[in-house]
Amino acid sequence: MNAHLVLALGLLVAMAAPALSQDGADEAYLDDRSTPEAVVNSLYNAINRSEYLRAYSYYGENSGVGGYEAFAKGFADTESVDILMGRSTSEGAAGSTYYSLPVAIDAVSRDGTHRQYAGCYTVRLANPQIQATPPFVPMHIEKGELKPASGELQAILPSQCQ
Repeated sequence: MNAHLVLALGLLVAMAAPALSQDGADEAYLDDRSTPEAVVNSLYNAINRSEYLRAYSYYGENSGVGGYEAFAKGFADTESVDILMGRSTSEGAAGSTYYSLPVAIDAVSRDGTHRQYAGCYTVRLANPQIQATPPFVPMHIEKGELKPASGELQAILPSQCQ
């Protein structure tokens, strides 16, 4: 085998290996904005990998999430987050589709404390066919309304969003 082929195979293997988060846990990189579920999964993937700027990027300009520094600081003690999602629903309005996605999460802090939250995310897709000027606005989280809850994720998952 020539040296170039060995190098190319080595690079392919390295690229296929899962990335390690700061705490060393295997968590492959996920960045997918194709469905509301994928956007929210990508958000929590970024949080689990301590990639708070990427996590912040899944929110829209008018999401009310606040500034980046406060957002990142809010996750500084988070070790990992598990999420359970319900079925999303959608409705169209003025060139956009809005999706409501029920979720339940279990957030684990660095000291091992578990906290559960339940609620809904509103995800927006501005029709890509009518976006005519930069910047392009991808599918994003318009709003997240999660409240403290307790119990197994299946038990606290809302059946639907209001």
